[in-house]
Amino acid sequence: MRLTTCPLDCFDGCSIAVTKELKLKGNKDHPITQGYLCHHLNHFHTFERIEEPRYLGQSVKMEEALAILSEKLRVHEPSKTLFFKGSGNLGIMQGVTKRFFADHKATLASGSLCDEAGDAGVCESRGANLALSPLHVKDAEVVILWGRNPTVTNSHMLPSLKGKTLIVIDPVKIDLTSNAALHIQIKPKGDLYLALLLCRLVAMEEMEDQTFLKERTLNYKDFFDFISGIPMRKLLDNAQVNLDEIGELLRLIKGKKVSILVGIGVQKYSFGHSVLRAIDAFGAMLGLFGKIGCGVGYLSNSGFGFDAPFKVEAKKEPLPIANFGKYDLIFIQGGNPLSQMPCTSKVVEGIDKAKCVVYFGLHENETSAKAHLVIPAKTFMAKEDLKLSYGHSFIGRMPKLVESKVGISEYDLTQTLLKTFGFNPLESEERIIEGVIASNSVEKEGFLISKTYIDLPYEKTFYTKSGKFEFLEEFEDDFMEEEGFFLIAAKQNKSLNSQFVTDDYLYVPLCLGLEQEERVRLSNCYGSAEYSVMPSDKLRDDCLLLHSGAKNANRLTPHAMSQEGNCAIYQEMKVKLEKVK
Repeated sequence: MRLTTCPLDCFDGCSIAVTKELKLKGNKDHPITQGYLCHHLNHFHTFERIEEPRYLGQSVKMEEALAILSEKLRVHEPSKTLFFKGSGNLGIMQGVTKRFFADHKATLASGSLCDEAGDAGVCESRGANLALSPLHVKDAEVVILWGRNPTVTNSHMLPSLKGKTLIVIDPVKIDLTSNAALHIQIKPKGDLYLALLLCRLVAMEEMEDQTFLKERTLNYKDFFDFISGIPMRKLLDNAQVNLDEIGELLRLIKGKKVSILVGIGVQKYSFGHSVLRAIDAFGAMLGLFGKIGCGVGYLSNSGFGFDAPFKVEAKKEPLPIANFGKYDLIFIQGGNPLSQMPCTSKVVEGIDKAKCVVYFGLHENETSAKAHLVIPAKTFMAKEDLKLSYGHSFIGRMPKLVESKVGISEYDLTQTLLKTFGFNPLESEERIIEGVIASNSVEKEGFLISKTYIDLPYEKTFYTKSGKFEFLEEFEDDFMEEEGFFLIAAKQNKSLNSQFVTDDYLYVPLCLGLEQEERVRLSNCYGSAEYSVMPSDKLRDDCLLLHSGAKNANRLTPHAMSQEGNCAIYQEMKVKLEKVK
């Protein structure tokens, strides 16, 4: 058995034991993986991948593909060249390609389709976004799942939830709701208001940790004065919750060790950073930071404290609203903007204007089908890499385990381009990887972990300039009640956004009286799309649900981004539904 680490965009960062026959198994000795893997890894070898480069629909050799790429890069002005990177693979070596494009004076798409609005809010409150790992949560007495579904997105958290009092805050009845002591089926976009309401009531019930507030926070009085000026009825109405539910939540957490696990759905709005600041404020009032079994966990900054070997200075284009039409050459790595970017109509319009679209990745998708030049990448087992997890403190080595004639690694592609254009070459892969490890790691019980987690997260300090937790004092939200349904995007077990096996059903509440497979059309000012329906008893009457990666879903999402964090805001809209005759 040889060991490696899963590269996928996931909390778990699984440690994998690879047999001589290249069968993938969970590493039983790893504290997080504990011997089991998710659906994606159990079926890794069954997913079809791109095996040959092609240009204008015709197969070419890799040498020819690289020559064509170099020629196109020379022909088109660097100022008219865009580098766009997705997150299909989260190994640190995937970022090496930025080195070439920065040296080439191209524009780099910057921002996120996922979590950076919430990350910006966490950093405003705490100064750094650290993980709340399963090994920490196992010591909690109460766990609040706030817009997060570990069954689907964080399965290695599940053992840590056994025997805990669970509280679910989610517009959808997730599987764990059946085991929960309380489910608050919150209105979409209401999370900010619920968090502020909880803060108000914690103070009214005298549940604050006064010692923590006095010693470890900066501006609590200003925060409390601010939220006290918001009418209680507004908070209740905008979250669409009732005082009985809130009273039960406070009863369940009073005097307990509480961990709050937050998902990305709560921040898919223009004010997404404020949502995380408000939830963090609730945690701070209870004094949850820096204590065993307590805390607020979000998708953490996996690279915090580590050297960033591919940090570059370059002209930036906001990724969620990237104007593809400005560029002659677009290089897309490990992403699928024609499916996953907001407002598909604008993405299609822009990409159709490009003179050359290059797709560099593993699997066929909507974007690779439109690309002029397609270059296959190597799989994670056929190249050197390193995984820093956003769900725990462990560092995962990813050694090259197999030789493969299929594809090219990001490192080799970059080194080739640097040489072709006369730029300084890269250091060896080994030196880059070992440098990252050495910058912020320590060995503990036979495993490499981040030095940041030798102590409990935030046990000794916050990472703000003041060294203290800083409460929010304002937020901007025009809470408009438009007609139509909220359209929720949720993850599912068999897909990872648009990768792997997608589910294209539209899930609808039973109150609509629709039958399975009936066809409906969704529409709004951004576009329209048709779906077969699947009735569900897990939704609020004002909500519809598409699984992330569903075809044409982003024909309905806005061409806009968050106030902070340069993040997509997929749920900043509603849709109308009509039957297709």
